[in-house]
Order: sequence, then C-alpha cells, then structure tokens
Amino acid sequence: MRIVTLILLLCSLLSPQALFAYTGSSSGLSSNIDLLLERAISRNLIAGGVVVVGNREGIISSSSRGQLNSLSDAPPINDRTVFDVASLTKVIATTPAIIKLLDDGLIKMSDPISRWFPEFSDAGRGEITVLHLMTHTSGLRDFMLSSDRTMQGAIERAAAQQSGNGPGTDFKYADINFILLGELVHRVSGKALDAFCQEQIYRPLGTRETLFLPPDDLASDVAPTSGTNGGVVQDQNARRLGGVAGHAGLFSSAYDLSRFARLMLGGGVIDGKRILSEQVVTQMTSSYLCNGGDVRRGLGWDIASPYSAPRGSFLSDSSFGHTGYSGSSIWIDPDQDLFVILLTRRVDYRHVKNFNQLRRDVSTIAAADFIVDYADAASLLEMNRIKAQVLHASTVPVKSSARVTRVAAGGGKATKQVTKVAARSNKVVGQSGKVVASSSKKWLKTKQAAQCATKSDKQVAKAGARRRVGSISSKTKDKAGKTVPAQKKRRTMPKS
Repeated sequence: MRIVTLILLLCSLLSPQALFAYTGSSSGLSSNIDLLLERAISRNLIAGGVVVVGNREGIISSSSRGQLNSLSDAPPINDRTVFDVASLTKVIATTPAIIKLLDDGLIKMSDPISRWFPEFSDAGRGEITVLHLMTHTSGLRDFMLSSDRTMQGAIERAAAQQSGNGPGTDFKYADINFILLGELVHRVSGKALDAFCQEQIYRPLGTRETLFLPPDDLASDVAPTSGTNGGVVQDQNARRLGGVAGHAGLFSSAYDLSRFARLMLGGGVIDGKRILSEQVVTQMTSSYLCNGGDVRRGLGWDIASPYSAPRGSFLSDSSFGHTGYSGSSIWIDPDQDLFVILLTRRVDYRHVKNFNQLRRDVSTIAAADFIVDYADAASLLEMNRIKAQVLHASTVPVKSSARVTRVAAGGGKATKQVTKVAARSNKVVGQSGKVVASSSKKWLKTKQAAQCATKSDKQVAKAGARRRVGSISSKTKDKAGKTVPAQKKRRTMPKS
C-alpha cells in the first residue's frame, strides 16, 4: 500500500502542470504539511501543532492539527493558539531587547559583562563580553537553580565556574548566557525584561499574544506543555526565576511569531513602520564562526550548528532561526523571502532525533512547496523527487525510523533516501543564477577550537545592508597591547 501511495504521489508531483504552474493558492500545497502533522500525531511525537509559512508580506499558508488540550470539548489548534515557546524566548525577547539597547547606544557588543556584573571581575572572569554571551562562546556551563536561589545566586554561581578554555574559544550552548543577558536588559534599562519587551518591541509590532506570565483568565486558552498546566512555563529555572527569564518563559502564537519573522525579513520594518534599524538587524543575523568554522551563529540566532534541523534541505545558507524544547521552532530565509514556524504540543521528549526530523521535514516540504524561483524543469524535478522521499520517509514508525533517519541532535543530515537523490544534483539554481538549495551538511561536534576575532563596534555601525562573516574573541590586540578592529573576512559558507 505504501508503494502505491508513493507512486501516486510522484505522479502528481511530476506532472507537467506541477512542473511549471504555480497559482499562488496554498490550499493544495499546505495539505502536504497537514500530512506531516497527522503522521507526527499518529506516531505520538505530538498531540497537535500548527505550521505557518509566509514572507515579508504576510502568511501564505497555515496548517494545524489537534486540539488545544486533552479535554473532549477543547477547541482546535490554530495560528492564534498560544504556546510556551521555551528557548524561542532567546531570539523573540532577549535578543531583540539587547539589540534595541545596542541600537540606542546604551551597550556595545565588546563591553565586558563585569561592567554590570562585578562578580565576574572579582572571580577573574572579566574578559567575558556581551558578544560571548550572545554567541554562546562565554565558556559558561548550565546548572540547575535550587528552589531558594535568586538571580543574584545564579550570577554568583556562574561567575565562580572554573573553565579550561577562555571566552571566545569554542561554542557551547548554555541557557545561563541568556539568563545573564535578560538581567543585563534590566540593569541597563531599569526595566524588567518583560516590561521592556512589551514597551519597545511587542506593542509597536502589534503582537498582542506574546507575553511572559499569562494572566489566569488567559491560561485556559494556552496549550499545555508536558508536566505543566496551560500558562505555566515548562522550564524549571525560568519558574524559579519568577517566570521571566532571558532563556525561557515567553508565550506566543504562530500568528504573532509570523509578524516577528516579517520584521526580520523587512530589515527592521513591518507594514511601513520601523522598529529596529537595518544596521542592527544585519549585525544580528551575520555569521560568527567558531569551532573551526563548523558552527556559525548570529547574535542569539542559530545559522548552522548541531541545532539547525529546522533549516531543512532547501533553505539557503543565509537563513537563520532557533528551536525550543517544548516543540517549537522558527526559521527565516531572507534570500528566498520565506519563513517557517512550527509550534506543537510535544509528547515525545525521548526520541530527539525523530522530533528533529519532523522539524527538518516541515521546513523541507514548506520550501519545496513555496519556493518558485527555479532555473529549469530539471531543477524542479530534482526538488520534487526529494520532497516525495521526505513525505514517504515520514510514514516510518518511530521505533524503525533509525533505518532511514540520521539526524544529529538539533539538525544534521537528511534521510538516506533523500541524500542519495540529492547526490545526483546537489544544487537547485534560481533564475538569478544563485544557489537556492543544496543537500545538508553533516554538522559534527569538534573538540578542536578555533580562536576567532570579534567585529569592532565601528564595523557594526557600518554594517549597512550587507551580511558579513565575523568571528569571536576578546583578545584582538596589536603588539603594543591596544585593541584593534578585527579584519574583515569574506563570507565563507560551509557546504550544506
């Protein structure tokens, strides 16, 4: 039966009409994403979810399956359903708040954090900068707060950590970086992170469903996460910090997140209204290389790392995004003017690779359905072949999926079948001649660290509309010991 289904799918995908026609209607195309959500529910990965695809003009496809909660009369999930977005807090709250402070000239990326947290200077960790926290290259490690610990306790414990490698040496994803950044917003602006974001970002953006600490009258309308009621943040450290923290605690809807994605695609402008300067948006999404170039991070944003599953197979090397433990992800591609948002009621937290494959498959199918700039029929034929393989592979049961799925935690290779197909022609070229898709690279963890130099703040101010590759280190000095600007580097993207 599966073989027959695959044949029928290939026939529909490869018909002459499918090769050359795109009407702009999303109804038939979004059904492919609906299928992925239904299969994820049948495999007990999720209890429900929503996927929104769009561009800088707005939403072009919205797909959803499942109910708000387990009650029999619960309403269906849609793009206005509010979810705990977990680590998307880092890029939807803390990162834009920090960037806003940068935009207003109140901080610099090269500032040592000991300027606001003297505990780090006292502990001999004075070389850690704001940039190191933003790119997870501070060398700090995560820890669980005890129930009676305060923010001050978290700061003291982080400052007291012993590390073999200095800041700027290698990438190590850690929530503590953004816990400190959230408190940094408070100490610089005089306002708590949630209040600052509401005033400076969410109200101007018109995102009414994006907030920390949902009130009781809204809690029943929030999709619950595993082990918590609706409206209660899942992350324990966020709860122990009062529900407002730089790494987790934010709640939002797919619709609201689509407006944020549109803001990023618009270079800081949405619906004719400027909220962030083009310069800081460019800086936020520029690549910083570390771990020998095997990892590329923006300011807060992931670009290419072991956590990049939502990039899928067809989004460009310039795309960026983030994932959340609760089952959320956002990925934005400025080169192709496309974003993909996934919010779910995640059920399975054990099979991480399978969940990451869902993230990958959603983006792959979304890009295959909504990217329309192809050089010729052969390029589109190749993309449709890969798309058919992804849809077929998603039918494999969780216990058996190891036979076809090889995805590193957070993002990695496509399925074996997809890789074999992609190997025949690993690039899809747009009408402009640029590569718009390629088979994904295997992202390996490496112990070999690369010393990288940071962009100076002067370079940041001159970033303009061009996206550049930077590097990370607080130790770029001349022979006299004076700090000098890092050399500009030509953009060197790893093969994907």
